[in-house]
Amino acid sequence: MDVPLWFALLCVGVLGLKLIRPPWWLVAVLLLGGFLLADSVLAPVIDSFVK
Repeated sequence: MDVPLWFALLCVGVLGLKLIRPPWWLVAVLLLGGFLLADSVLAPVIDSFVK
């Protein structure tokens, strides 16, 4: 069975929000920070660190 990555991440995100119940401002800050870091000069360093 092949599951798309976006669907798996969506399921993990929904379960995390339901079970852990973080504040919405924290979720927004993490999403915005990740989006901004992906387009920064640090993106290649983060990419090599993750892989």
